Amino acid sequence: MLMLAAAVQAQSIALSIDSCRSLAIRNNKAMRIADLQVEKAGHDRRAAFTKYFPRINAQGMYMYTSRELSLLSDEQKSTLGNLGTIAGTMVPQFAALEPQLNAVGAGLVDALHTDTRNATALTVMLTQPIYMGGKIVAYNRITRYAEAIAQNQRNLSVQNTIVEVDEAYWRIVALQSKRRLAESYLNLVRKLDADVQQIISEGLATKADGLSVKVKVNEAEVTMIQIDNGIALSKMLLCQLCGLDIDSHITLADEDSLRTPMPVPQQVSVERAWQQRPELQSLSLAAEVYHEKVKVARAEFLPTVALTGGYIATNPSVFNSFERKLKGMWNVGVAVNIPLITSGERIHKVRSAQAEERIARLQLDEVREKVELQVNQCSQRVQEAHERLGIAEKSRAQADENLRYATLGMKEGVIPVSNVLEAQTAWLKAHDASVTAQIDLLLSDLYLQKSTGSVNF
Repeated sequence: MLMLAAAVQAQSIALSIDSCRSLAIRNNKAMRIADLQVEKAGHDRRAAFTKYFPRINAQGMYMYTSRELSLLSDEQKSTLGNLGTIAGTMVPQFAALEPQLNAVGAGLVDALHTDTRNATALTVMLTQPIYMGGKIVAYNRITRYAEAIAQNQRNLSVQNTIVEVDEAYWRIVALQSKRRLAESYLNLVRKLDADVQQIISEGLATKADGLSVKVKVNEAEVTMIQIDNGIALSKMLLCQLCGLDIDSHITLADEDSLRTPMPVPQQVSVERAWQQRPELQSLSLAAEVYHEKVKVARAEFLPTVALTGGYIATNPSVFNSFERKLKGMWNVGVAVNIPLITSGERIHKVRSAQAEERIARLQLDEVREKVELQVNQCSQRVQEAHERLGIAEKSRAQADENLRYATLGMKEGVIPVSNVLEAQTAWLKAHDASVTAQIDLLLSDLYLQKSTGSVNF
């Protein structure tokens, strides 16, 4: 048994709240998605920057046609092929030159033979934007804002993950504290049960008193079972958040005692929250994105200028009559596009983009107001939790003293068993309230940090 216990202890994973946060940030699926979103936004920004540079495209084509193009009609081909015969008929002096003239005509027909049934073309084109109406500059700014938004969303995911982990961590700590408390209460009522049985045998208490105590013992045992189940489920949740196997045996640094000092209420700055909250930063950047989209829509009114250049080659080529050779030529030019009449389409697009920008600005103002309200509410909750903890500590001290007097009084026979049971119940409630108040103060301070955007790791 000792070897088995040592093996189990060796397999347990000791975790502090910082190590839980680190594991969750490293293994959490939402964090991985946020990291990939940041990576994607970075690639989009770099892709937009390449729009400043020239594009070079190459295209090749082969085409087979059932018929070829002809520059001469059949009648013209026949005439040229019989050029000498026709000339000899019309001018008898040319009769002697008939074979030579026919050969010349046949040569012309053959030279004008296109043979386009098998055609090949190759083009290499370079396009360098010179002025695109401001689109490229606007798109580059948009992608930079988008990358910053993705980074803010990642920061928000980090903060949400930390809050979830802290909630699960402190829930386990609270349950462990309540388990120790429930165990102490169970020992108290068991000792009271033994004392009452002795008093009953002496005739100083009734069997009804003994049954009342046994009911409390049973209730305490049920409470222990419920708390153990709650601890097991809470540890499974924490393991899942940290990326561990849910059946992992973990022990927390604050399980045995709450070592973390209680936070002290302090003044918070709403302006600091406005500057640090990732949601507000994202909305502010989104408003800038819509501002750039207005420029993109307005650029539709403006002309665009691009420099072009390239090389075009065909087979058959026509640079030296029709040849079955791949030959080409260089070209350089300037392409200009000037929009003239679009029936008002561009005007409506600009106004639509301006409306989207105003919507984004109003959403930013609305969220700023909500953040201000949230910060004030969280600050008040911290103050309230701090005051509640002070009262709970006083109540706990009073409950301890009350239980001590009730126990002594019962042994002296001047206080009935029912009063002792009431004192023990009050003791349990006071200690439970003290544990709850400590955890509430820690979580309230965490929520205040979240509302001001200062949750960092």
